Amino acid sequence: MFTSDNDELFCAKVVDSTELCFVRQKRCFLPFMSERKQALAQTRLKAISFENYCFFGGYENSERNMLGFFPDNPILTEFPVSALELSFRKCDKLTHRDFLGAVMALGIERETVGDILVEDGRCVIFVKTELKDYITSQLFKAGNVGVKFNDADLSDLPEGRGKTEKSFTVSSLRLDNIVSAVCGYSREKTRNIILSGNVCINYLETQNVSKILKVNDILTVRGMGKFILSGVLGQTKKGRIKISIIYFR
Repeated sequence: MFTSDNDELFCAKVVDSTELCFVRQKRCFLPFMSERKQALAQTRLKAISFENYCFFGGYENSERNMLGFFPDNPILTEFPVSALELSFRKCDKLTHRDFLGAVMALGIERETVGDILVEDGRCVIFVKTELKDYITSQLFKAGNVGVKFNDADLSDLPEGRGKTEKSFTVSSLRLDNIVSAVCGYSREKTRNIILSGNVCINYLETQNVSKILKVNDILTVRGMGKFILSGVLGQTKKGRIKISIIYFR
């Protein structure tokens, strides 16, 4: 499961957190993490049969999440996550990168920042609660554009990353067939990419080119992005399989 020493250290920290929660009978939290780390953590927690945990990033279906450990049932409102909303002129086309760079320039670590959702004239950033006041007192610009803090409206969040749904036909639901179709790669190039460890299923690396994918499996290809096998639509007259893929831009 591990691909680096950092993975082992991270999973050891996950186990230590479960023991701390059990001994002290108090909730504890690990900071925001990528979807890949969430998958690693979930695999390790399943292996040690620890169930009183959940991931949360401040809103439903967030991508970067904190991991909370609880002595009994998880409570989302106890997560130390706060939302910051900023406004700017709509004619200034700011991006996720602009806001992330502005926050990192304050000397803040990446793991204390969750999702950054941007639309024309508005951005919502999820951060570790203890940093909320510091950020609001120090952040005045993003990408050389002036920004202003407002009360966060969590009932109407920016969409964030866009997504597109496309259909393809493949000979089977094997990993190499689907990667080849969605990325436009030759069979040989697809095989080399998978064997080089550049493809993950549900955020865990695989080198099994013949792995069969299932509906709702998440596929990430380094350099190409994130895809979800959203549906199997049937067969063509020649027996090929029609599939629906959601691509995250």
